[in-house]
Amino acid sequence: MSDASPIWIRDPLAILADRAERGIVVKDGRIIELVPAGGVPASADVAVFDAGEHVVLPGLINTHHHFYQTLTRALPAAMDRELFPWLQALYPVWARLTPEALDLGVTVAMSELLLSGCTTTTDHHYVFPAGLEDAVDIEVAAAKRLGLRVLLTRGSMNLSQRDGGLPPDSVVQDEDTILGDSARVVAKHHQRGADAMVQIALAPCSPFSVTTSLMRATADLADKLDVRLHTHLAETDDENRFCEQMYGCRPLDYLEQCGWLNARTWLAHGIFFNPDEMRRLGKAGTTVSHCACSNQLLASGCCPVCDMEEAGVGIGIGVDGSASNDGSNLMQEVRAAFLLQRARYGVTKVSHKDALRWATKGSAACVGRPELGEIAVGKAADLALFRLDELRFSGHGDPLAALVLCGAHRADRVMVAGKWAVIDGAIPDLDVADLIRRHSSAARAMQTG
Repeated sequence: MSDASPIWIRDPLAILADRAERGIVVKDGRIIELVPAGGVPASADVAVFDAGEHVVLPGLINTHHHFYQTLTRALPAAMDRELFPWLQALYPVWARLTPEALDLGVTVAMSELLLSGCTTTTDHHYVFPAGLEDAVDIEVAAAKRLGLRVLLTRGSMNLSQRDGGLPPDSVVQDEDTILGDSARVVAKHHQRGADAMVQIALAPCSPFSVTTSLMRATADLADKLDVRLHTHLAETDDENRFCEQMYGCRPLDYLEQCGWLNARTWLAHGIFFNPDEMRRLGKAGTTVSHCACSNQLLASGCCPVCDMEEAGVGIGIGVDGSASNDGSNLMQEVRAAFLLQRARYGVTKVSHKDALRWATKGSAACVGRPELGEIAVGKAADLALFRLDELRFSGHGDPLAALVLCGAHRADRVMVAGKWAVIDGAIPDLDVADLIRRHSSAARAMQTG
C-alpha cells in the first residue's frame, strides 16, 4: 500500500454524486470518502485540490471505437455513403496500415479521449494486414504511456470477398491464426481484478465479415479464458438482409445460435432490434453501445435506447471509429446521444442526467467493470473535472446540465486510478504539435498509397 497522503478534491462547483457537496477523498486509486455539506474529511492529513471552479464527473467510459480510423477522417472516397459502400471504399486504404501508422493513430485517439474526460476506453481492432500482427501489443504500449485504462478487443475478419463477405483478402486472417493470437494477447496482457488497467476482449467484426465457425470458436475461447465478447450487430437494414440471405435468420437469432447471447457480450449499435429481441437481450444480460454520431453520419438509423432500457438492456456510449464520427471526443458524444434520444422520445423521457448515466454507469456495465462509472466509496478514483469558464457556458444556471446542454468538449483535469492524466487541459509530456505533424503525414501516406 502507498504511504502517500489522501487527496481531498474540495468544494466542487458541482459533482455527480449524492452527499458529496464538499467533495471526495481519494487514496491509492480509490474513493475512500464522500464529504457532505458542512463536513470535513475524517483524516486531517490530506492534500487538497481546490475544485471550486470545477464540475466533477465520474470518468467517462467509451464502449466502442476503432482507433486506427483517425488516419482516415473525412476521406473523400468514403463520404456520403451508407455503411456497406462506405466500408468498401475504406478497406483498401486500411490495408496499407503499418505498425508506425497504427501507433500514431492509436495515440491520437487515446489522447483525444483523455482530453474529453474519458478515463476508460475500449477499442475494436479487426484489420490485420501483413506486418501488423502485433497490433494489440502496439495499443497496450500506447495506453501505458498515456495512463489510460483500456479494454482492448482482439478483433478479427476471415470472411473475405471471395467467400461472400465484404473485406478484401488482404485484411483478413485464417481462423487458426486468429484464435492463436487471441489466446496469446489474453495471456500476455489481460489483467484481472478491480485495479486492472489493461484488459482484453475477443471481437469478431460482424456477421458479414466472419464465418460461423469463427463466431462459435471465439465464444468458446472467451468462455474458457473468462474474457468478454464484442461485435457489431443490428446496425443497418443491409445487415438484416445479409443475415437472412446467408444464414436464414435475423442477426440476433444468428448470434444466439453461435453461443453469444449472454452477459459476457456487449454489442455495438443495436439499431434494428424488435421488441421481442430487446426482451431477449435484457433477459440474457447482453448490453449495447449507443454510437449516436456514427449512426447519424452514416444515416444508419437511431438506436431505440429508452425501449431497450425498459426491456432491461444496459446502455453505454461509444464514439465509434473516427472515419464515421469523425472524432474521438466522448463528452461531445454524450451531448449527441442526449439530443438524438430527446428528439426521439421527448422532453419527459430523456434528460441530461440520462446521457451522463449512459456514459458512466451504463458504460461500466458494458465493459464488466462495476467499480467504474460512479462516485462512491470504494469505487475507482477515475474522475473528469470540467471548468465552465468558456464563452459557451456564460450565463449557465445548472452546472451539470451546462456540460451537456452548452457543449463541453475539453476537461481541465482527468484522474485515472488516482493519478492525474490531464492537468490544466493538457496531457503531461505530450507534444501535441509534433503528434499532429507525424499523424497527418502517416494519414496522407495511407490515403495516397
